[in-house]
Amino acid sequence: MTNKAKPATWYWVVSVLALLWNLMGVLAYLGQAFITEEMKAEYSPEQLALIEGRPSWVTAAFAIAVWGGLLGCIALLIRKRWARPLLLISLLGVVAQTSYNLFATNAAEVFGQLQGLVIPLFVVVIALILVLIAKIADRKQWLS
Repeated sequence: MTNKAKPATWYWVVSVLALLWNLMGVLAYLGQAFITEEMKAEYSPEQLALIEGRPSWVTAAFAIAVWGGLLGCIALLIRKRWARPLLLISLLGVVAQTSYNLFATNAAEVFGQLQGLVIPLFVVVIALILVLIAKIADRKQWLS
């Protein structure tokens, strides 16, 4: 099936920005999943304890969130319908990881309100918006 409808300009702008956003998420994941001794020096002992003490399922949720988001954004840019399920999977990963950080740790106290509370909630909102954009694009027949 070929795409008949041409996406609006905002779609391309948002898709490129979303790809860049998710690339930053991938870098953050790689930085924490493969933390080096040099990188450990950038964290306080309390912050490092939180990072290193995470259950493996939280790290897995982080990975699902960032890699699903990256692939979902690539799918948006190449106008594929599978963007929506990938972005939904990414959202689920974001919610799982954020829920753990907000409700099972003292991350807001250890990292501060901005990094421990505001940014994680902002990430959830962005992930939700990306799912909605994929839904709109699919409905408008911009995806095949």
